[in-house]
Order: sequence, then structure tokens, then C-alpha cells
Amino acid sequence: MNVVPSGYHTVTPWLITPGRTAELIDFLTEVFDATELGRVGEPPAIGHAEVRIGDSVVMLFDHPNWPRTPAFLRLYVADDATTLQRAVRLGSRIVTEPAELFWGDRVSRFADPFGNLWWLHQRVAEPTGEEMAARMQDPVFIRAMEYVQSADFVPRM
Repeated sequence: MNVVPSGYHTVTPWLITPGRTAELIDFLTEVFDATELGRVGEPPAIGHAEVRIGDSVVMLFDHPNWPRTPAFLRLYVADDATTLQRAVRLGSRIVTEPAELFWGDRVSRFADPFGNLWWLHQRVAEPTGEEMAARMQDPVFIRAMEYVQSADFVPRM
């Protein structure tokens, strides 16, 4: 018997909203091409819902009195620029513009209209250990890391 059910991974995030889960499902479907797996209840009180983004399941529910609990999620995507554009078109705010970092990922971040922060990663290089060590000392990659780490993000809901 498997510890983790088929189609799931060891870690499954929850996204909690005060009556906006249906909107969040629509957002995830549009931005990440998520597939809704099911829901229990209807707005404004969805008691449980699940979507699949890529190969991962994200669970969601509404709770009107739940304290603000923004999620911070990191996703690998095939086209970070297009994904970021879709998110912005749907009301997201860019926190960091795409920047290639020393280990070979181009990274950007956006805050969605629900208060969550999303890290978008697109693999753009496969540096060897030696190349990575050199890139860590390269001023271009040093500035990129400083830029990404300097972002001032405060969740808004």
C-alpha cells in the first residue's frame, strides 16, 4: 500500500479564501491551465476543492473567519513570460520581473488578487558545477540575485 494516493505528492498546499475559492479556481485555470478535480459546496462556501496544476494537486476551501494566510508557492512552467502576462491580465501585481539566476532558472514573482505570492521558474540553462561556481561570482548574476532578494512584498488581501 502506498503512503501517498495515486496522483498526489507528499506535500499538497492549501489555499484558503474568505468566500472567493470559486474565483481562485477560475484564476488558476486561466493562468496555469489548472484542471478542476472537484469541489464540495458552492460559493460563497466551498468546503473543499482540488485543482491539478501540472503534476501537482492544490487544495482550496472557503472560510469567512479564517485569519489571513497567504500562500507562497513556487512553480516550474514552460513559458514564464506568457504565464506572467496571463496573471497580470487577471489582476496580479508583478513583484519581481524575470531574472536569470546562477543555477539556471529564470525567476519572477507575482502577487495574485487573493493575496498569494507565486514564484515562476523556467529552466533556461543547465550549468555544470564548475559553471555554476563561476556564475555565482559573475556580476550579472550577483546583481540579478540582489534584485530578486530586494523585493519588498507584503501580502494584501
